[in-house]
Amino acid sequence: MSDYTYQLLAIIIYFIGMILIGLMGFRKTKNLDDYMLGGRQLGPLASALSAGASDMSQWLLMGLPGALYVAGLVEIWMPIGLATGTWLNWKIVAPRLRTYTQVANNSITIPSFLDNRFKRNAKVLRVVSGIVILLYFTFYVSSGMVAGGVFFQSAFGYDYTTGLLIVGGVTILYTFIGGFLAVSYTDVVQGTMMFLALLLVPIFGIFATGGLKETASSAMAFNPDVFNLFSTATFAGVVSLLAWGLGYFGQPHIIIRFMAIKSAQETRTARRIGFGWVVLSLGGAIATGIVGAAYFQQNVDVTLSNSEAVFLILGQILFHPFIAGMMLAAVLAAIMSTVSSQLLVSSSALVEDIYKVVFKKEASQKFYVNLGRIAVLFIALIAIYFAWEQNDTILSLVAFAWAGFGSSFGPVILLSLYWKKFTSAGALWAMVVGAITVFVWGNSKVLSGFLYEIVPGFTLAMIVAIVVSRITYKHNPEIEAEFDEAVALAKQSND
Repeated sequence: MSDYTYQLLAIIIYFIGMILIGLMGFRKTKNLDDYMLGGRQLGPLASALSAGASDMSQWLLMGLPGALYVAGLVEIWMPIGLATGTWLNWKIVAPRLRTYTQVANNSITIPSFLDNRFKRNAKVLRVVSGIVILLYFTFYVSSGMVAGGVFFQSAFGYDYTTGLLIVGGVTILYTFIGGFLAVSYTDVVQGTMMFLALLLVPIFGIFATGGLKETASSAMAFNPDVFNLFSTATFAGVVSLLAWGLGYFGQPHIIIRFMAIKSAQETRTARRIGFGWVVLSLGGAIATGIVGAAYFQQNVDVTLSNSEAVFLILGQILFHPFIAGMMLAAVLAAIMSTVSSQLLVSSSALVEDIYKVVFKKEASQKFYVNLGRIAVLFIALIAIYFAWEQNDTILSLVAFAWAGFGSSFGPVILLSLYWKKFTSAGALWAMVVGAITVFVWGNSKVLSGFLYEIVPGFTLAMIVAIVVSRITYKHNPEIEAEFDEAVALAKQSND
């Protein structure tokens, strides 16, 4: 068989595996809680890998190695921020969010948790937060669809639209039929593929370039500043890259995994697994970029037309075509794991936080599960429509959406879990101020070029949340009793 056939076979096997997992999720889905949150039955391994795979998109295997290939370790500040944010998210958000969402009327979405957390006058907050999730994620999903189309275009020479429909179709299928369980279990497979690929490429690359010493010297010949953490860095630039870690506290598709784990006690094990996965995966991506610089310095006859393809090209050079095909599938896994998680959270926002609240109609669990599936299809079709014409500006919205979610939801989630006197008015105004600040700052070339918009967005939202809550606070025994119960349960999990 030709190299092309081996690689295509690997991709087909991967697709079939994802669909089979979707069917398994379908058999275990009985009600809306199962479809949106897996019945809160995820183990620590599945929770950790699912959160990691949902977080890291194609950027981990293509964007980050490409940046390190070009600029060296000066690009390491973002991975440091992301690793720190991952650990803090599991440490300070996961245990309390798991217990509080169960205590607060068994909330299965972030907006429904905020509604149940604040009790009175919180319906507006719930609907607004649901709309914010729906709008941001529709464009976020579009960016993943674009990446899928570009992947098949560059890897196999397919038409962009054909690649878009293949990736979109398979992702929609297993998310549509299997819901949260399918998304989470496919995330485990996808996260494992990403992890192994990012370890194997630099390890075999080091052997191919003559060992650690030769690799380092060749990389320095390619770029004398390859190991300089501050070569082209500015203070504002380093702060901006580190600040990516702030975004974790407000990413619905990540923190919903904390709500789905079996118990708060298991978040400790999940934290260790999740943090280890992130550190090793980011380390593998960083090493891939540096090893790539060394390899192409030594092999000048091999051309690399696009720095972001360094992982793919090394995989094709170093491994058998079928294994190289699995490396390609790992990139697809990174794309699809993020898209499927975002589709499901968008569906839950539409059904649980907008439809149920606005129409207030009682219906069977089967009706709501089917409505959730229709919502997945509806949102995916809109995202495909936006992605139909290849548009790089959609891809640039990833950083914008990360800042938007981090600033809108991050301070609200943290204060909801750690401040008893936090009010619904404080939460609503914080969400509005965070979203507006990110929008204004992010659309200003001068401001966004100086400092990443999540820094002012998160800071101003936090200040507004505290000030408005102090002004509007009124004693509510029911809210405070639930808060104390959630905190006590979370503390027990750490004992």
